[in-house]
Amino acid sequence: MSIEDHYVQFKNVKKSYDQKLLVVKDFNLDIKKGEFVTLLGPSGSGKTTCLMMLAGFESVTSGEIIINGQPVNNIAPYHRNIGMVFQHYALFPHMTIAENLAYPLQVRKMPSHEVDKKVADSLALVELDQFGKRYPGQLSGGQKQRVALARSLIFEPSIVLMDEPLGALDKNLREQMQFEIKRLHADLGFTAVYVTHDQTEALTMSDRIAVFEDGVVQQCASPTILYEQPSNSFVADFIGENNHIKGKISSVNAGIAQVMLDCGTQVNAQTYGIDQADELCILAIRPENLFIANENRTFENTIKANFVARLYVGDSIRYFFKLPSGEELMIKALNDQDAPLFQENALVELTWATDKGLVLDRSK
Repeated sequence: MSIEDHYVQFKNVKKSYDQKLLVVKDFNLDIKKGEFVTLLGPSGSGKTTCLMMLAGFESVTSGEIIINGQPVNNIAPYHRNIGMVFQHYALFPHMTIAENLAYPLQVRKMPSHEVDKKVADSLALVELDQFGKRYPGQLSGGQKQRVALARSLIFEPSIVLMDEPLGALDKNLREQMQFEIKRLHADLGFTAVYVTHDQTEALTMSDRIAVFEDGVVQQCASPTILYEQPSNSFVADFIGENNHIKGKISSVNAGIAQVMLDCGTQVNAQTYGIDQADELCILAIRPENLFIANENRTFENTIKANFVARLYVGDSIRYFFKLPSGEELMIKALNDQDAPLFQENALVELTWATDKGLVLDRSK
């Protein structure tokens, strides 16, 4: 394996602020050169702490961080050649946009004619050519974040760290900036480590995602693997929406489990790593993979549930049902002229394909 395959390495990294409670517990991760890796998790899960240890703004309690083959635990932040983008821009309000961009180059004692060229190139890169003489207070939120991104890239860092960089933007601006960041990453090829609690943002932007819970990485994989093959119920629930039905495994054969649900229905589903008969489990089914059964659409598995509510959300309709065991199910269906209507408490047959159900450990 070449050094580019583990350009950034976290080796058994732990972090405690009081020498008692670990906020990061034995974190291991290899990041390839040029890869876009997102640290995803709820607030307080340890993702931002890992980013700050990589930046050098937080010390490592134990373990080692390595960049390009060199341990950096004792190297100052300004010697790590890392660019940083924060949620609240961190622009100097008394400086023009051009002066903000020039600042990291001037700190590095770059000649003024080179500074001017790099500033002009950076403004063009984020499509703000005409904004160099303006001040941050004269820009929109999206424009400020473009400037912050350009400033983090202007000195050509090997790694760019982004801590919730789009958190202060509205939905439309967030989506525009997601595209902008991915475009720059593709064009410039920098290694990116991105922190967010927004699952859609992580799925949209990442080569790989490390999902954190309580200081521990639950799973690190591509967006497709995380969504289609979550390793436990926390990941399944945190990455997208999921229906969870409790049950017990009856038997397993060639990766397909026969499951007796608590509501009394027997079904089949995929399983990864859970292969013991009589083991308690959770059956997870994505709302878009669960359907209302009819003469044109019935899969291998069916279950009956009582209709609760129908929610119109524009391009789709959400149907809510309740099983006799009390568990709730939700279906996400396209909004079309064939979308059915039900009386409250009507008994409806639901259906799904075996390869769209996933058996997970009930303990997580």
